[in-house]
Parts: sequence; C-alpha cells; structure tokens
Amino acid sequence: MLPSRPMKTRVFVRLAPCLIVFAFAACATDAPAPAPPSPPSAEGPAALPEPVVEPAGPAPLAPPPPPPEQRPEAPASVTDPSIPRQQRVDNFVEYAVATHGVDAARVRSVLAQAQVRQGILDAMARPAERTRTWAEYRPIFLNDARIRGGRDFYAAHRAALDRTAAETGVPAEYIVAIIGVETSYGGFTGNNRIVDALYTLAFDHPPRAPFFAAELGHLFALERDEPTLDLQGLRGSYAGAMGLGQFMPSSYRLWAKDGDGDGHRNLIGNLDDVFASIANYFVVFGWERGGPVVARAARAPGADDFKPENMEPVHRLEELAALGYVPMPGEPVAEGATLLSLEGAAGPEYWFGYRNFYVITRYNRSPMYALAVHQLAREIRAASAGSGGAGQ
Repeated sequence: MLPSRPMKTRVFVRLAPCLIVFAFAACATDAPAPAPPSPPSAEGPAALPEPVVEPAGPAPLAPPPPPPEQRPEAPASVTDPSIPRQQRVDNFVEYAVATHGVDAARVRSVLAQAQVRQGILDAMARPAERTRTWAEYRPIFLNDARIRGGRDFYAAHRAALDRTAAETGVPAEYIVAIIGVETSYGGFTGNNRIVDALYTLAFDHPPRAPFFAAELGHLFALERDEPTLDLQGLRGSYAGAMGLGQFMPSSYRLWAKDGDGDGHRNLIGNLDDVFASIANYFVVFGWERGGPVVARAARAPGADDFKPENMEPVHRLEELAALGYVPMPGEPVAEGATLLSLEGAAGPEYWFGYRNFYVITRYNRSPMYALAVHQLAREIRAASAGSGGAGQ
C-alpha cells in the first residue's frame, strides 16, 4: 500500500499516545480547546478558508494470497549422481522414513519391484516440441469435440459440480475445463505405473532428481494416508501425475479433499473428491470468488513491446496504460494485472491476466494453458446454457 501523507508535527505530537489503539477506540488525552472565531468585519462575516482536498491515491493492489505449504526437494545424498546408484536408493529409504515416518521394510519391498522405464527417460530427454503460437495451441483445446464433451460432462455431474462451486467460489466450468484439458474428461489419465515413473526419474534422471525423489517419498506417505489406494496399481503420466486432475503425490497429500465425506480422498475414481480437490487447489493459491480472470487489451500504435518477468499480477492498469496497453471496451477491470502478448489466428492478441489467471498458472505454468482453460470454461458455460457462441 502507498504510505499515508505525514501529519503536521504539532498535531502528530499531540495525537501520538492515541496511535497505539485502533481507529475507533477513544483516546484518553484531551484535545486542545478550539481557537475563538474571528470577529465580523465591517464588510460582513469573516470568509471561511476553502477546504484543502487531497488527491486520492491509486487503489491498493489486492494483497497476495498466503503462500501454500512448501514442498522441499530430496537431499543430495539421494540425488547426487556421483554417489553409486544402490547407495542412493538406500539413502532414499532413510530419507523417506525420516521425512514421512513410513515403514522402511515397505519402501524397500516396493523399490525392489520397481522398474526403470526407458520410455520415460526418452520422453524426458526428448527435445522440447517447437514453440507453438497461440494460433496453433488454441485449437487443441478449443474445438467442437472438447466443448461438447465438457457440456455433456457438466450436465452429467451438475449437482455435485455446482455444490462444489457454491462452497469454494470456483465456478463449476473451470473445474470441468481443467479435467477436459488434463485428461479429456477422464478419457485418458495415463498408462505408466506411478511407482516406475517416479523411481525412474528419481534415480536415473539427474537434472530433476531432487524433485522426483521427493515426490517418490510423498507417494509412500500417500499410501499410508490413503490405504484404499493401490500403490502398486496406480497409473498416470510419465511424470508421475495421476487421476482426472493429474495431481502429483505431494499435491495429492497436501491439497486433495474428501468431497463426499466418506473419510477418504480418492482422485482416481471418486468424482466428488476430484471436484473438491481441483477447486481447493485453486483456493489454496488464492482464487478470488467472483473475480475476473482476463481482459482483452488494445495496444496503442507505436507502443513498445512489454514482456513481464512472470505471470504475477503486479502491474497497475495506469502503469500498463502508460506503456500503451488498455482494456478493450466492455472488458472486466481489476487493479493488478500482467500482460500476455500472443500470436493469434488473426494477428497479435493482447490480454490482461488478473489474479485468478495467475491462480490457473499455478496448476500449469504455461500462460497459454491458463488462457485455454479460461476460454474452454467459458465455452462450456455457454454451451451448457444453450447459448453457444465463442468465448474470450
């Protein structure tokens, strides 16, 4: 927030004892008596001074949401490739027991049966696909089949989705859109054994071993926390994400919710739990109930390119306007935004991403992913209402 203007020294000294109480509390110090009014002059009553109106400062930016619980990485004793592999595996057992309190014999037994999957290493080592433009990326998720699938999924589970939306403030269509983008509404959740995926990446993929070894530790803790899950049978992505919402083990443990009150959190086959967990993920990262997500922006002729360092919504609209970017007429306005510059099918597109847009990027760091989720959600809502039409 901007600092308030300093008081005049005389008044500040007099009021200082009051400043330790809240604004509505009375101060015990008596105020000085007011000066007597000036006598009237021959020309009439004395003129009162014009009040001084201080210009209002800009509205404060919304405070950032509290950071979620941190997920520390596994130590070097587990992940340093210069240490013999079997020693790292043994060190992992000690790490998992010390960190999560899991049973050492169980960890050793599961790891003894885990297999290194070359296909997973190939997928991780494969050069990244060429960078897609927004014009190429958008049709992957914004097409008739995906929109129709979202409409049908929403219709089939509307009561549960709307209940979750009312409880959390996360609109139902965004929950559906996440499931649609991640797994085509549950049509494909991955066919890799989670144990094999994390075992492979923890001990045979040094660049990201600290992350994946930590996730492998969380997987054993998840088995203890949710004994109805079949750890050996869990399947998902080659990176170890699972279920309709593709939660990693740490996200599962920290932020999954029991949506139907049965005492378990099953993100593999229980839709109530899936809906509640995706919504809770958004809430944890600061979703603002009823807040806007994005606004289409116009760029002034001759304006310089502006590339924010990240997707944090820390730029005031007046700052963006000074750079030559303003919301288009009729678009939602909120204080605090980031700017996206994308190559669309009809040419350059500019978007302001607000706080809720940033929240979606916590699910997947790609801004195009977040914008696709938003636009798919709008299309699902429109299709479900029977209105059709293209969304933003």
